[in-house]
Amino acid sequence: MATSSSNNSPSDSETKLLRFGVFELDLDARELRKNGKRIRLQEQPFQVLAMLLENAGRVVSRDELRQKIWPADTFVDFDHSLNTAVNKIRDSLGDSASGPRFVETLARRGYRFIAPVDGIPASRAIAPMPTAAPMLTPAPASTASEPLAISPTTNANGASAASAVEETDLHPELQVPAPHRGLVRALFALIQIMFLAFYLAALSQLHDVDLIATSFLTGWKAPLLVGVVLLTGTIGIPLRFYLISAVAFDFRKLGENFHKLFPFVLALDQLWAIAPFLLLPQIGVGLAFAATAALLYVPFSERTLVRMAYHGT
Repeated sequence: MATSSSNNSPSDSETKLLRFGVFELDLDARELRKNGKRIRLQEQPFQVLAMLLENAGRVVSRDELRQKIWPADTFVDFDHSLNTAVNKIRDSLGDSASGPRFVETLARRGYRFIAPVDGIPASRAIAPMPTAAPMLTPAPASTASEPLAISPTTNANGASAASAVEETDLHPELQVPAPHRGLVRALFALIQIMFLAFYLAALSQLHDVDLIATSFLTGWKAPLLVGVVLLTGTIGIPLRFYLISAVAFDFRKLGENFHKLFPFVLALDQLWAIAPFLLLPQIGVGLAFAATAALLYVPFSERTLVRMAYHGT
């Protein structure tokens, strides 16, 4: 007996509206909305987000994204285009690579949408079927009081999608609970402000620095110390202004740039760790040694904070 074409139409089983948290993706209108308000999202980031949502809970490889969104005859820098698209998605969702709530990066594998999604048919939420798989009977429509929800899926290790969400609470490299990026960036900026204050205070009181150096050093060593303070302080001021502005504007390449600058920052910070001795008459020898010991660790703290805030970007 022949069946009605309306019952077998593929479009009947396709969901046009995908909801996750306070967001919804309208596949017909090609719009991303938050609490009903439209969020601007360009075409390629929209397509990447749609593909991740349609495969929620499953790792979508970079090669799959390339084949689906970037045709073979398109001459573009695919890696740069995909990274840019994912960054724009995260900006639109208020997400981050270091502590993802929606889009998780799996190094050398691809991306996975880790939040619960409503509106995806079961056949679209699981891993791809073999080509010889039998035809599935369309799932019964959900009622108005019971929205269609994504079923728990499994990843390559056999863990459920819910477990995958829990795993993202740890930083993928440092294996510590992922803090809020705003807090991490603020701490990094405060460290830069602290060193900037050191430079400005020392340069504005070079005469006092010379007196302190002369009281401890003899001959050419005292003028040499004053010259080192003058030179490194002058170099350090623009460096700190760069780092403060980069973290304030959330410059996405700060992690990569700081990695290149780190040997110089380490040497500069280790040198200025003796800054408390400039206050020796006020704080005494014991407190000066304690403060210097603490400052010796600061450059490594800076590197850790940058890795927390800018991992995978």
